[in-house]
Amino acid sequence: MKKFMWMAVAGVLSFAACQEKPGYRISGTIEGVTDGDTVYLQDFVNGNLVKIDSAIVKDGSFEFTGNPDSVTVSRYVTYMKGNQQMTAMVFIEKGDIKLSMASQANMVSGTECNDAYQQFMDKFIAMNKEISTIYQQSQNDSLTDEQRLQLENQLAEKDSLGTEMVFETISSNIGNLVGVQLLTSYADAFDPVKVEGLLAKIPVAYSSNPDVVALKNRVTTLSKTAVGQSFVDFTMNTPEGKSVKLSDFVGQNKYTLVDFWASWCGPCRREMPNVVEAYKAFSKKGFGIVGVSLDESAEDWKKAIKDLNITWPQMSDLKGWQSEGAALYGVRAIPATVLIDQQGNIVARDLRGDQLMSKLGELMK
Repeated sequence: MKKFMWMAVAGVLSFAACQEKPGYRISGTIEGVTDGDTVYLQDFVNGNLVKIDSAIVKDGSFEFTGNPDSVTVSRYVTYMKGNQQMTAMVFIEKGDIKLSMASQANMVSGTECNDAYQQFMDKFIAMNKEISTIYQQSQNDSLTDEQRLQLENQLAEKDSLGTEMVFETISSNIGNLVGVQLLTSYADAFDPVKVEGLLAKIPVAYSSNPDVVALKNRVTTLSKTAVGQSFVDFTMNTPEGKSVKLSDFVGQNKYTLVDFWASWCGPCRREMPNVVEAYKAFSKKGFGIVGVSLDESAEDWKKAIKDLNITWPQMSDLKGWQSEGAALYGVRAIPATVLIDQQGNIVARDLRGDQLMSKLGELMK
């Protein structure tokens, strides 16, 4: 699928309060739990859940009360006993919050942010089910090529509709916690220009949040290396240890593909035959490639170059995800590509497979 969002778990972040006013009550029910068991209200700190309150289940119900915290409001109601585990995210804000927990799905309502988030999740889950059903159908070996193509087109359409739904939800809620949280979670699915516009609408109360600050920095980086911008040069070493610059190669070709990859990256290895094919088809017409490896092991890098039949120049600082070249281009997932013309202008990003061949065919007639 084109977007990663349908495989993501929505909303695992913490932010400042939607309404920093005293007085909340979480009235909860939980399915299939023995009376006397304990549920916890937890915070998410440095990647770990931290217990801040507890409640005893009676007649399948429990309750938490308190005042909205001025620092952290995304809380998690959790139940864990043996193999049975349930977790529900709740926005802590003034009012009566209703929470229904079950093994299949949770429902939360009663306040502004919780209502908005539940509306989003209802649509998200429904869309995910539709996409999963179509995907399973597309895996049937008895399908004709035409039938498989039809299902792939349906998947693309659903993916587009889902992305649009998420964007609309963020846009309509950017003034509250729900919009801010979803934006920082799913920003990579949208054009950086759109993200930049939404960032400008975030209330001042959220502007210093670490996730918001990180997103602003990322959008700035992507804007500098967007299509139409001049490429950003950097220096790394070849597999033989020679220092080279990206600009050493860009000026030699009519078009140069900067291919961010790594020997340990499964999707990169699966995509590499397409890159090899493109190189064979267009190299004599002035097409060049520069591989930028996010490896840490020089030996693994060199072995992969040989195993994957890579014959074009390679460079790396062997810093893995801390690669300085990847950081300059805002690369957070690989494979990733940047296509640059001989004048140093970025003409495309993230071309793969048929898209790469089609674009090169268009440019190098």
